[in-house]
Amino acid sequence: MLKAKILVLGPCGSGKSVIANYLSDATETSGGEYRPTQGARILEFEVNNLDVSGRNVSAEVELWDCSGDRKYETCWPALAKDASGILFVFNPDQHNHDQDLESWHSYFVQQQGLKDAQCAVFAHSKSASANRTRANLSPTFNRIPCIHTNIEDDGDAVRVEFNRFLSTLLSTMYDKRDQEELSIMHGR
Repeated sequence: MLKAKILVLGPCGSGKSVIANYLSDATETSGGEYRPTQGARILEFEVNNLDVSGRNVSAEVELWDCSGDRKYETCWPALAKDASGILFVFNPDQHNHDQDLESWHSYFVQQQGLKDAQCAVFAHSKSASANRTRANLSPTFNRIPCIHTNIEDDGDAVRVEFNRFLSTLLSTMYDKRDQEELSIMHGR
């Protein structure tokens, strides 16, 4: 069983913890008073019956729900270590949330050598009546899927989209592992 470390990144108040709690079936509810994440929270769970390149696989997932507060920027190297993928989250109803993703992409994707296939963007609206047009993300995000999510309106769709992202991520991880094995075999 592959283990995937997925960082959940985005601005404060974008819904990262709500999504992480929902995906991991954590007992905390999505309602109530806003409490910003301090540093990071790690939620561990298994996902079964994923179709990964024609194989039925299960995965151990570590969702690292990272604070959107820039005062934790000194912790970024520790958060980034051994990350398999990135789930960017922003609230399209909040001004500048989409622009805030640029610095996270620069550090966690570009500087860490991750590929766009290892990333997804959830444009997470808190209201069911939110505008569902494609968010105005910068060209940096053109090759990264941007999925509009709303747990209250359609939580099952959020889980389906996450599992689709996870399948793509695991496929990338399998390909990398296969390449490393071939290089070892041909190197000797």
